[in-house]
Amino acid sequence: MSRSRKPKTIVVNDRMQRGYRYTLSAPAGRNFDPEFRPELTPKQMLALGVFGGKYMTDCRNEFPADWFDGAKLSPAGRDPSLNYFGVDASQPLSAWRAKGWIFADDPRGWFQWYCRYYVGRRLPDEDARQIKRWKAMRRHVRQVERHCEPGDVTCRRRQRQALLHWAYDSRKI
Repeated sequence: MSRSRKPKTIVVNDRMQRGYRYTLSAPAGRNFDPEFRPELTPKQMLALGVFGGKYMTDCRNEFPADWFDGAKLSPAGRDPSLNYFGVDASQPLSAWRAKGWIFADDPRGWFQWYCRYYVGRRLPDEDARQIKRWKAMRRHVRQVERHCEPGDVTCRRRQRQALLHWAYDSRKI
């Protein structure tokens, strides 16, 4: 006889959220929407260098500790040299807010949503919205494919870095 496991609730207390709670309803790294097939895990993204190293510096307690082994982080401030392609490919959070892309559940944006989705949180309406945004990034994959020689990672570095921010592995293009 198997025992049913009680869903785990995560309580977030960081600089951007206090007392935010969510429940893990899927196993970590599994049971993704069939239309959502990221090429990189959050741990891989952090190790490669994304968001100038600033993104996850105050919320380590929320995520698996091993995600931060070898992560390129910059607690003092954003440092684009830590990005895999060594370039700044981010818009400030204020620009994301102005475009209506930020919601209360994930005040840091898409990557925060992805990290929480990866560990097992499911919010059906928000998941559908974020997956639609992720799929829209394919246009940048096509542009890199169209304008760069295969394997030339020096071609369109900003665009490639932006793709890394969305869990597309542009090193393989």
